[in-house]
Amino acid sequence: MPAAADLAALLAGRRWLALTGAGLSTDSGIPDYRGREARPYRPILFNDFRTRPQERRRYWARSMQGWRSFGVARPNAGHVALAALGVPVITQNVDGLHQAAGSARVLDLHGRIDAVVCLDCGATSQRAALQERLERANPGVTGTIPAGTAEIRPDGDAVVDDWHDFVVVDCEACGGVLKPDVVMFGESVPPPRVADAYALVDDADALVVAGSSLTVMSGLRFVRHAARQGKPVAIVNRGATRGDDVATLRLDAGTTETLTALAAALAGGLAG
Repeated sequence: MPAAADLAALLAGRRWLALTGAGLSTDSGIPDYRGREARPYRPILFNDFRTRPQERRRYWARSMQGWRSFGVARPNAGHVALAALGVPVITQNVDGLHQAAGSARVLDLHGRIDAVVCLDCGATSQRAALQERLERANPGVTGTIPAGTAEIRPDGDAVVDDWHDFVVVDCEACGGVLKPDVVMFGESVPPPRVADAYALVDDADALVVAGSSLTVMSGLRFVRHAARQGKPVAIVNRGATRGDDVATLRLDAGTTETLTALAAALAGGLAG
């Protein structure tokens, strides 16, 4: 694969870091927000989730059905290739698939959808346990939203129309409001996590973006930071990104095939 050979040549002899987005998980059956198959969608904003019970009801009704498919997603060959390469990863994804593939050093920039946090007492718990509680409280909600369709969202949410009578469960520790332990739209990434991400960029000689349009600043800032330091930035994504103007190498290609070919090229010494 010529494109992967160019990428391998750029990375040869350098310590590099991967910044990944939703495009990396599409081959695991999780559609992205902005790809060619993405469906128009109104995300729930953090302030609405926090202050409006009806918005929480809408979220958890959709999440309960979406989780039945989202929660069983498995790493694809792109995740496996990055794990085999042994590079640190900053991911904008919340699906935990990098860790499931074996990547040892992963910074979950936007949190993890398999965890739940109480907004009142701060207690954390597992999303799988909450799923059991939600299903017991809502025995009539039996649908499963198929993985690999635009009905499933990258944050574990899903498109469901009938949610007005859904029963939301509260924190078992204090009776407070439960929230997925992810950064919602309108919510900021915790500053310590941002600092850790900048430190990873500072410690690397090059940055590879895989599967992100870099539409939101939470990921774009690290690309600009690397570019300001004079470090090579390679972007692998289908379609334009907001970081294209600072990219040293730009590949309009799928992440799975590119990363798989990159791992083979580097393992075989084809980069030099």
